[in-house]
Amino acid sequence: MIKPHGSDTLNPLFVYDVDKHHELSHEAEGLPSLLLNSAAAANAVMMGAGYFNPLTGYMNLADALAVAENMRTADGLFWPTPVVNLTKDIEAVKGHKRIALRDPNVEGRPVLAVMDVEDVEEVSDSQLNLIAEHVYGTTDPEHPGVATFMDLGRFMVSGPIQVLNFSYFQQDFPDTFRTAVEIRNEIQEHGWKKIVAFQTRNPMHLAHEELCHMAMDRLGCDGLVIHMLLGKLKKGDIPAPVRDAAIRKMVEVYFPPNSAMVTGYGFDMLYAGPREAVLHAVFRQNMGATHFIIGRDHAGVGDYYGAFDAQTIFDEKVPAGALEIEIFRADHTAWSKKLNKVVMMCEAPDHEKEDFVLLSGTKVREMLGRGEAPPKEFSRPEVAEILIDYYQSLK
Repeated sequence: MIKPHGSDTLNPLFVYDVDKHHELSHEAEGLPSLLLNSAAAANAVMMGAGYFNPLTGYMNLADALAVAENMRTADGLFWPTPVVNLTKDIEAVKGHKRIALRDPNVEGRPVLAVMDVEDVEEVSDSQLNLIAEHVYGTTDPEHPGVATFMDLGRFMVSGPIQVLNFSYFQQDFPDTFRTAVEIRNEIQEHGWKKIVAFQTRNPMHLAHEELCHMAMDRLGCDGLVIHMLLGKLKKGDIPAPVRDAAIRKMVEVYFPPNSAMVTGYGFDMLYAGPREAVLHAVFRQNMGATHFIIGRDHAGVGDYYGAFDAQTIFDEKVPAGALEIEIFRADHTAWSKKLNKVVMMCEAPDHEKEDFVLLSGTKVREMLGRGEAPPKEFSRPEVAEILIDYYQSLK
């Protein structure tokens, strides 16, 4: 099986030993507490689940700046985006070397992790702007990722953590949330050797489904891991339970048995385009995938990134050998009226735009809201039915 990033074995930060877990949970109740924001909590979940291997905790300012500028930590580890714990208020933990990190997304604010504090550093406006400019490619406050990042706080609390739970993800998505450890185990149980991963934060229409089939066929893959984001999205995105139901129905009906896993991970979307595409590749390698599909405007938003920037970054800025996972580069896929099948648009040079069945997201939402299924060349009827029910429920 493919090695995880940065180490020979996966080293999740979740405390699996029962006695140690009990001991830490008891200790945490007596420690000074820091209430995390959702972004820092998601980082803890990802470290606990092994997706952010080989990180041992939150980065300090020097590492965050080095990663933003050069995609390497100060000691040389390849990493695409800062993994930080920014906060607005440090009064409760000032001067303390061991603290409890509390979950902002679960009622009662339970302890998410225990942290050994190595540094508490104030971050300047210029440093925040530098990080945003490199990671998001912009400091525009209208960019949802930038807006979230710039509002997290000015104090960076860094140091190793021990994770005690996976926030709301296990409880809310018991059939879908999986750690990198669990996905590696399931891949081994399936007997898969070559595995392609597909990232989604949306329901999968026919073009997405066919793209996955194309990748599996062309790469000679034994299995597909559909890996959906279960954390916080931007306003207007379809909620995770609805996406989950739609994707599961698609796999049940249109994929052979033992060929596809439907899973999810606990992270908040960054909308960081190319940098987030590289981060996505890192944690797909950590969960055991050998290949990862990256399509047009992967992890993008608005018009902030070029259509294929998330692919070219692997040529231009990811050093050879930095990652073992291989990228499957995809163009926009759509139904060809000439060929009566889904094709990558770049592979149909004799086509004009009108030769494809193309619907905007706005148009699809309007149709679903009226109770109309999109054409069968765009969406499977079983998927459309689930989405119609959701949009009708909003009325």
